[in-house]
Amino acid sequence: MIGSGVSRRRRPWFGLCLGLLTSAIAGVPAAHAVDCPGHVNAIGTSRTIVVDPHEHPRIGTMQYRETLPLRDHEVVLTFDDGPLPKNSNQVLQILADECIKATFFVIGNQAKANPEGVRKLVAAGHTVGSHSLSHPLTFNKMPMDKAQAEIEGGIAQTAAAMIDPFALAPFFRIPGLLRAEGVENYLASRGIQVWSADFPADDWRHISSERVHQLAIQRLEAHGKGILLLHDIQARTVAALPKIIQDLKLRGYRIVHVVPATDDRPATPTEPVEWLMHPPSENVPIAHWPKVPNFAFARTETLPAPSLAGLNAELPRQAPLRAAALAHTESLPVPGKDLFEIKEGSVELLLVTAASRRASTKVAAASTAEKTASHTVKRHGRAAAHGVAHAHGGRPAPKRAANDSEPAMETVARPARATRVASLRKRQ
Repeated sequence: MIGSGVSRRRRPWFGLCLGLLTSAIAGVPAAHAVDCPGHVNAIGTSRTIVVDPHEHPRIGTMQYRETLPLRDHEVVLTFDDGPLPKNSNQVLQILADECIKATFFVIGNQAKANPEGVRKLVAAGHTVGSHSLSHPLTFNKMPMDKAQAEIEGGIAQTAAAMIDPFALAPFFRIPGLLRAEGVENYLASRGIQVWSADFPADDWRHISSERVHQLAIQRLEAHGKGILLLHDIQARTVAALPKIIQDLKLRGYRIVHVVPATDDRPATPTEPVEWLMHPPSENVPIAHWPKVPNFAFARTETLPAPSLAGLNAELPRQAPLRAAALAHTESLPVPGKDLFEIKEGSVELLLVTAASRRASTKVAAASTAEKTASHTVKRHGRAAAHGVAHAHGGRPAPKRAANDSEPAMETVARPARATRVASLRKRQ
């Protein structure tokens, strides 16, 4: 049984380690063609990761910060809601033909109804976790007593379906991924690791198997690695799984198997940064300020501030305040009588200054008006001269008599319209 209060069974792993060492020396990946007789092109299982739920209680970047410590182009296949013999047996056969080890999250009532299906999972070497007793989609709002009953009931029924109850892994996936802090804290107190996922294939929706295949590969390519969420009870998943595996081969992906740590099987050594989907690179600057550490200050009295007297400095002498001034510091003194007095001759000076300012303003205004008028006359003279020349077919205007002193007005007839030419004053 799983849980912190149950002792872990010790298993002999010498044979397995020897087999892995032999495969590594021969240059053949673990669980590849050697482990798949008759399936030379099987993708196999590249390696096995051992995880400790106490060190990393929540994984899957769909909801949590951490995920499994996978390398680039590594995938973990997970299946929910089984076993359902009609479809789950076909999924098992597809995985067996490719020598793939996966993780199955079993519903307690399904295990009770199909115990043989659970035993097949264990016999094939897959990891089996729990998925609640009846798969309610209310874990995010149900009372904790009901949530605990669902968790413990699912564990009990799944373990009862196994020949060896210790084969049940301390892994749990919340139905619908409807997380709740109380549920997560309870599972952590029991030493059970909560599994979310890094991306789904939406195979529980009413979509085609081809669409399931497309979504699985597209989302995997977008992440580069991660935990894929599938359902072994769906017929569309059975149809899409061979295509997904074939694409994984063509694109160079590798399958990783995950098992829980035991007393004689320690966790795989990893660094904390490996549990992140996209670890920060040393070449990329961090986009936020580092946290300021919390310092523990000693409880000591504050030293007094230094004074000038202690610096051997000569202080400036201040005039002594009178007793009367100290007594009336809150009121202002009455102003003297001569404060607002205007001296003789000041009025005449102000008037002369004001008249001079007004005269200066008038002179400036007149000068500005004269300049404006002169500029206007010159501009109109040039325009009139241009108009007369145009009226004579481009020839200059005819000269006037010498005794003409007044400006003359002419009207030139044109085919389209009559144009009145402005008068020009004879140049002196």
